Amino acid sequence: MAKKFPINPAHPERVCWGCDRYCSADDLRCGNGSGRTQHPAEILGDDWHSWTADEQKAEPTE
Repeated sequence: MAKKFPINPAHPERVCWGCDRYCSADDLRCGNGSGRTQHPAEILGDDWHSWTADEQKAEPTE
């Protein structure tokens, strides 16, 4: 069973978010790449969970 994913953790930079292990940033155990996977809040901001996909379809380019 997967662990519950934290919406806005206090210090997301201390953890790798690439799998369900949530390894410490300085002790990556899963081998899921060479670097730490960032939390969406680090990339998109604290309101990342309220974002939705744009429902309008893009016009085709010629």
